[in-house]
Amino acid sequence: MRELRKPQDYPDIAEVLTASDPAWPVTPELLQVWEEARDQALYHTDAVAEQGGRVRAVGRVGHDDFAFEEWRYWGNLNVHPDARGQGIGSALYGELLSRLRARGAREVRTMLSDQPHHAPGRAFLERRGFRVAWERYESRLDTAVANLGKFDDLMQGVAAAGVELRSVADLASDPARDKRLWELDWLLFQDVPMGTTLTRRPLEAWVRQELEDPTFEHELSFVAVRPDLNDPLTGPYVGYSTLMRNPGGFYVIGMTGVRREDRARGIAKALKVAAMRALATRGGGEIRTFNDPPNKAMLGMNVALGFVRGPTHLRYELQLDGPSSGTDGAEAGGEA
Repeated sequence: MRELRKPQDYPDIAEVLTASDPAWPVTPELLQVWEEARDQALYHTDAVAEQGGRVRAVGRVGHDDFAFEEWRYWGNLNVHPDARGQGIGSALYGELLSRLRARGAREVRTMLSDQPHHAPGRAFLERRGFRVAWERYESRLDTAVANLGKFDDLMQGVAAAGVELRSVADLASDPARDKRLWELDWLLFQDVPMGTTLTRRPLEAWVRQELEDPTFEHELSFVAVRPDLNDPLTGPYVGYSTLMRNPGGFYVIGMTGVRREDRARGIAKALKVAAMRALATRGGGEIRTFNDPPNKAMLGMNVALGFVRGPTHLRYELQLDGPSSGTDGAEAGGEA
């Protein structure tokens, strides 16, 4: 067991992570980008287990920048399937937990799906006192089988109401684009019912982690624009929907939302349709999205669009010794 070596270990770590969760593959290049985009002001630590000259397990834990509290941490631990049953995971877990206890940690969070390949991980957590505190539903849609023509009336109605749907790429000439989207993102995420209290990422960190992420599809992510509006924070932007492309070839919705004043007008649905149609012009593909059980409006919208329910993702929490602090309300990462 040793500290992670950057970037030398990234190829092995990418292999471990992909073998542990083949439905969500990663690459060494993405691991390096994500590390460089991480908010360096927040605590983060990691350790790996090397066997036969190769990294066979990795554990990483640090502050949760989406729901920051000094005493709250988020992490994950993965052991290559070929190296399990040797106590490697237990050793890494013990080391990382001791580091957190030394910092006075009160809570540790992680997430696993209800899929069979995550059963060993769920059992590992539950034996150590982790309990499921929240669920997230994953839904999937294949644009190749979706009837995108049936939304013509919706798209025409939104346009007739004076709302333009423009890609993030099309808005590159707007010098205030990034700041306006950052403001809009924060506004929308506060309405996502995710079972924890949100914290806001600094503008620079948000841009690095969102717009500059190599998986972010600028041509497939759309913004709802009202040219007649000039909000002091968001300008004419009233809603947006983002798509990222996973190395596995599928796409993931990061956020879909519309500000409260412009809801119930079909804009959020139209934003998704715009992205689906743009993807279809490239030959189509699978889109995945995540929603929380209380978000019934968005769940219903996704069903109407043709999304089919997939795995459920479970947020596990471990409560450590120490007084509790605050109350939970909502968490970043979802659709409003």
